[in-house]
Amino acid sequence: MQERKAWSINGAIGIGLIVVLLALGVFSIVQSYVVLGVVLVLIAGILISGITIVQPNQSIVVIFLGKYMGTVRREGILITVPFSVRRTISLRVRNFNSNRLKVNDVNGNPIEIAAVVVFKVVDAAKAVFDVDQYEDFVEIQSETAIRAVATTYPYDSFTNEELTLRGNADEVSNQLTTELQDRLQVAGVEVIEARLTHLAYSTEIAQAMLQRQQASAIISAREQIVQGAVGMAQDAISRLEADNVVDLDDERRVAMINNLLVAIVSDQGTQPVINTGSLYQ
Repeated sequence: MQERKAWSINGAIGIGLIVVLLALGVFSIVQSYVVLGVVLVLIAGILISGITIVQPNQSIVVIFLGKYMGTVRREGILITVPFSVRRTISLRVRNFNSNRLKVNDVNGNPIEIAAVVVFKVVDAAKAVFDVDQYEDFVEIQSETAIRAVATTYPYDSFTNEELTLRGNADEVSNQLTTELQDRLQVAGVEVIEARLTHLAYSTEIAQAMLQRQQASAIISAREQIVQGAVGMAQDAISRLEADNVVDLDDERRVAMINNLLVAIVSDQGTQPVINTGSLYQ
């Protein structure tokens, strides 16, 4: 089904024509031209049945005797196909907030996820004839697409080498928008944006995953601290030896490196031991 333009005329012109026909019909009846008068009044009544009002950002799907006659998008008062069934379809931008869905991510972890979908109808004929209750169709297909995308990515990654639901919101939103557009195109719906509004681990594993995230954060911080400490120790020994401040053999170099690393890496402030004797005591 493809949308096409329905027959219609300007409402002001149509109402003026109706008034003229009614006036001529009454005049003809008064002048004893009863048949002509009745015909003119019937024509006026037929035109009256075609009067419709289209508001801004709305369309009227015209159906006559079960056949699709076209769609009226021009706003204002109009006269279209008489004795037709007219269904009003909103073309305004709308939001749909999905329920919180419980699904498994690509790693099998149960998560809770929800999204908001911004959409509008661009083809009223498809919305009316190609699907049954397009609002319900949008709702069901949106939740299906959310589930499909949620099972494609992990909730979180501790290696920073793959896309995740939590860490790559823009990429996930683009994927969800594309998935939804493919599903809703049959209903004449354009998806403007789809974005996650809720994302969390399910309650039964939330505590365990929180501990895992904390452990991962601690390990990552430790790695950075160790890398920095090694660089600082190397730099300190290199400068001391380059300036001929001290002449260290391998054993004392190892001891100094050990002391520097302990001082830098330790969680708490270290207590230095001051040697007041000679260098080799």
